[in-house]
Amino acid sequence: MTIDRLLRPMLRSLAVLLLALGSIVPAQAAVTITFWSQEFGQNFPHAFFTFSGAPDAGGPAVNESYGFTAKAITPALLMGSVGGMIDRPKPSYIAKSNAHFSVVLTDAQYAAVRSLIDEWGENGDSHYNLNRRNCVHFVAEAARRSGLTVTEPKALMKKPRSFIQSIEQANAGRVTVIELPAKAYFATLPPPVAANDDTPVDHAATAPH
Repeated sequence: MTIDRLLRPMLRSLAVLLLALGSIVPAQAAVTITFWSQEFGQNFPHAFFTFSGAPDAGGPAVNESYGFTAKAITPALLMGSVGGMIDRPKPSYIAKSNAHFSVVLTDAQYAAVRSLIDEWGENGDSHYNLNRRNCVHFVAEAARRSGLTVTEPKALMKKPRSFIQSIEQANAGRVTVIELPAKAYFATLPPPVAANDDTPVDHAATAPH
């Protein structure tokens, strides 16, 4: 018997073993974006999104929330553009909100949404306009960069819940529908390790919205 004939069964066995091992290796994580609204905030309705998971290419896990709001709630909001800022809704605020739907992002989509945060933040163009550049417009662009079909009906651009639900309906079959209050939604998920820059959920303070 030649060496070649001896090696063939061993190589076949090794190939089967590698396939078996490969089948039980956990799939790499991905970042999920979830779209939220709160209709009865302290000042006015609000739309925002959260990230959870980790990029497919590797890197630290994220569990973060982002929205866009005016720096100050004053009558100037009714007159035109004012200073705006990226806000970071805390768990205590999210707990009073409603989760509408989620989408699993590619790394490229995740990077695009993160770029949006920078573009609307203090180092970018952070002006806020109640009619043309509010939290709903911010969420609309995040959804667009998440690969979804987005239209911006004027009648919905000050109505966070109705607008987000319109995106959900326009992308039926492409999004995971949730439509639950925060408490009911989180009850379906494993508990997060941390939220908002590693602030433990049970100790997070209320953030402005």
